Amino acid sequence: MTGPEGADADGATAAAGPGRERQRRLARAALARVAEPGDELVGRWVDELGPEETWRALREDRRPAGATPERWAGLRLRAERAAPERDLSVIAALGGRFVCPGDREWPSQLDDLGWARPVGLWVRGRCSLRFVALRSVALVGARACSEYGAHVAAELGMALAERGWTVVSGAAYGIDGAAHRGALAVGGATIAVLACGVDVSYPAAHRELLGRIAESGLVVAELAPGDHPTRARFVQRNRVIAALTRGTVVVEAARRSGALITARHAGRLGRHLMAVPGPVTSGLSAGAHRLIREDATLVGGAGDIIELVGEMGELAREESGPVVSRDLLAPQAARVLDAVPAVGAADAEELARGACTSREAAIARLHELSSLGFVERVGDRWQLCR
Repeated sequence: MTGPEGADADGATAAAGPGRERQRRLARAALARVAEPGDELVGRWVDELGPEETWRALREDRRPAGATPERWAGLRLRAERAAPERDLSVIAALGGRFVCPGDREWPSQLDDLGWARPVGLWVRGRCSLRFVALRSVALVGARACSEYGAHVAAELGMALAERGWTVVSGAAYGIDGAAHRGALAVGGATIAVLACGVDVSYPAAHRELLGRIAESGLVVAELAPGDHPTRARFVQRNRVIAALTRGTVVVEAARRSGALITARHAGRLGRHLMAVPGPVTSGLSAGAHRLIREDATLVGGAGDIIELVGEMGELAREESGPVVSRDLLAPQAARVLDAVPAVGAADAEELARGACTSREAAIARLHELSSLGFVERVGDRWQLCR
């Protein structure tokens, strides 16, 4: 991004002294309380005017270009209640912090959102957001998922975490929760991106899960402490999940699932888009199947995902079917065994004819097969062991 909020300007601000940097942080914290997530108009003002001047304009009722009187009045009403010092104190008391563009911890991939990038992010957890997001994958899907979907999400979360990848999701019921739990089960890193304040447990039943995520990973939100989710905020939260990660995997989703919004964001941002196939008889797989037909790459395991989003040379392991003892036979012995009838018995000459070999060679192979427990002799005839 260009203008006063570009990387060079941020560096210059830091060099100007801690006082100026604090004012900039306070202004961003205030705007995070005032603006809705993804508000491109406020994002444009911040980019062109800077956060301090944008916040000053709100307090002094100096309407910038682009805002209707009604829109401006709404922002002004919110600005009257904003208390950035209090919000920063609350996040500090939670052991968290407010991460802004230009900070060392800021994930630069979020800048791909343009004017819709977050004004800042409220973060709980000891990990560096920038570092844990470098190798991250979003696992998203239906809230009311099937047992199959929950199992796959947990398995993918575990396998990705075991291979050093961070699992990112939204901490909702269903696929989100299963993905987080899978990563936590193997001591891996996971990030929960919320549509509310980081101090709000939503859903309430995931209070313990969110606590565990904050202990070993990160809980992240655009919304200031205490803010509650709305339908629109869930939609906007999905763009952060898509932008933060190298790729998005839709594990299970119906035709109108919110996970498809994350998928669309991932596609627009040029991130890898993947989907897991499910039963064709399940409506919960219809959205994922549609993605596979149109844009997404079909994946069936962590190896498939990492091959797409990882570095050059991180290839999926070649999968092979289970090996049975019959697979280990020498080709000639296998042909003789194939010639033995499924029911009844046959003499050596018949079996030699079926295997297209000599009678002597067939007898030698039959003795080998007998010692391995495949066939048995009945008089001068041979049959399969029962």
